[in-house]
Amino acid sequence: MTNSINFWAVVPAAGVGKRMNADRPKQYLELAGKTVIEHTLLRLLDADAFTAIAVAISAEDPYWPGLEVAAHKKIIIAPGGKERADSVLSGLHSIRAIASDNDWVLVHDAARPCITTADIGHLIDSLVNDEVGGILALSSHDTLKNVQDNCILGTLDRRHIWRALTPQMFRYGLLKTALEAAQGNPAITDEASALELQGLQPKIVEGRADNIKITSPQDLALAQFYLEQQ
Repeated sequence: MTNSINFWAVVPAAGVGKRMNADRPKQYLELAGKTVIEHTLLRLLDADAFTAIAVAISAEDPYWPGLEVAAHKKIIIAPGGKERADSVLSGLHSIRAIASDNDWVLVHDAARPCITTADIGHLIDSLVNDEVGGILALSSHDTLKNVQDNCILGTLDRRHIWRALTPQMFRYGLLKTALEAAQGNPAITDEASALELQGLQPKIVEGRADNIKITSPQDLALAQFYLEQQ
């Protein structure tokens, strides 16, 4: 690793989290004395790896300004987009004057508050000399079915199936180009899928099972348990 390579984080945080059935976006729900996004950002800051963290926030977000972490010197605010990929691209644009194409960007979900600094370090150490980058992921232990109209069409070979997690780590220039080329494409559900459309093959780095994404009400209790265990 050379001193000329910087590491940046981008956190898309403009979602509304409709499945939570809550009075506010899921990233602002309380979890173990803080909001979900505070836990997430403090974990990223604790990693002490990033030159800055770009957080993509909705323009009409009333909750963000009240958070203490919002004033942190390493936090840069970017305008949130309609879709996740739009927010990530906005985050990349917010640092384009200070980032170089060869720098690394780690994109992390605002609703994954249980990420450990050890996993962040493991991802960086595993990929820092790679030309493209890759993602944290979990191999599948469940039997997976291909289904249509509630009928099973077949069973997938789980040896080849991994669950994508975040952070996802890619070179700044490659990621920016891939997301710009894929704008409006509904198939882009994570950063790796945008790189795949460019004909690239991101690497897999095995992560921890407790790096869960909060998407439903029961996930909050599970996240609290994992935070206590950690």
